[in-house]
This record gives sequence, C-alpha cells and structure tokens, in this order.
Amino acid sequence: MATKISRKKPNFGNARSHALNATKKKQCVNLQKMTINGEKVIISAREARTLKKAAANN
Repeated sequence: MATKISRKKPNFGNARSHALNATKKKQCVNLQKMTINGEKVIISAREARTLKKAAANN
C-alpha cells in the first residue's frame, strides 16, 4: 500500500453563477501515486514536479 506523504488539504470556496448564486465548491488536491527509492508514495502533482526538478539538478 502506498504511503501518503502530502499534508495538503482541499480548498473550499463558493462557485458563483452569473446571477451571483453562491454554492459551496471543493477543489481537491491532485494526488498521484509515485515510486520514490522503491517505495510507493502518494504526493501532490506539484510536489512530484518539484522532486523531479530537484533530481534533474543533482
């Protein structure tokens, strides 16, 4: 089973129509499964991108 590393949480707000009706909206985090050093982890897409860039620079 993959280990969840990311501590990011969903973002809540209002979705507004043209009539300015407010309905609750939830923006979920883009979580992805990756294998890092032979271990499966669940991290956000932004964190995966940062790790990939850091690995490319080293």
